[in-house]
Amino acid sequence: MKTYLIGHIKPDTDAVVAPMALAELFHKKECFGHTDAEVVIIDPLNPETTFLFEKFGVSTPRLVTLEDIKPEDRVILVDHNEESQRLAGLKPEQIVEVIDHHKLNCNFKNPIYLTCKPWGSSTTIAYYLMKQNDFVPDQKLAALMLAAILSDTVGFKSATTVSQDRELGIELAKIAEIEDLESFALEIFKAKSDISSLSPEKMVTNDYKVFEFSQKTMIGQLETVEQGELLSNKKTELLTAMTEVKGKLGVSLLFLAITDILKVNTKLLILSESEQLVAEKAFGGKTKDNILDIGAKMSRKKEIAPAIETALS
Repeated sequence: MKTYLIGHIKPDTDAVVAPMALAELFHKKECFGHTDAEVVIIDPLNPETTFLFEKFGVSTPRLVTLEDIKPEDRVILVDHNEESQRLAGLKPEQIVEVIDHHKLNCNFKNPIYLTCKPWGSSTTIAYYLMKQNDFVPDQKLAALMLAAILSDTVGFKSATTVSQDRELGIELAKIAEIEDLESFALEIFKAKSDISSLSPEKMVTNDYKVFEFSQKTMIGQLETVEQGELLSNKKTELLTAMTEVKGKLGVSLLFLAITDILKVNTKLLILSESEQLVAEKAFGGKTKDNILDIGAKMSRKKEIAPAIETALS
């Protein structure tokens, strides 16, 4: 029997690094009962995480499928809890613990361990647990953990950011010996924005979540420093890809949020009249040429998805 630490599908940096940090803690501190825990991923790394792993010389966790996980194995979900974000087909009774910073949307037959905090990053929670147990990560891991926090909180600019993210992030910066947080964050943002190798469909599905609102809704997000160029040169291709993805996923509504990290602005790419009615009700304003400017809203979790859910209710 093995224990696996698994982040969500289409993992971002937080969904890979938080499990790595937790595994390091579990291996060194027996009180958690997971000294055998292995970090695995269920989808390939995105460009940002690949850049960070190469920068710090870190090996990528093993990529697994459902067939690799035996019926007797145990699973700890990290940075997600809802079924739509899990490894497809994973049996709920195999899940023994959840460590997350998202809204809970799960129902298990048996009691499990839950560590859920309304913070900006699951990696912040991982470092909090380290501090509780007098464990200090090494310099390389601390750098990755800081990167994950900066990525998830958009350099502490996102509405999801709380004081713990800043305070613990600054502590990790000292351990990692990274003095210029702004320059480090900019490196991360540039890597996040490098989607030149992605097809339009991959851009649409690079970072997305499906929400079980009154109408099943997918919200994708592209965080970039080239919002204007994307919308000028790739809009038609993205809209075509959105139509294809909408059909493949079987969702009623599909939105693509294109967020300018530096200008702190998000524009929604609107696929059809159905999405337009919901988006304008949620955020106000008028859609022009399939684009709705929703202003300084950067967080899908806290600012975009709740507004769409309210508009649909």
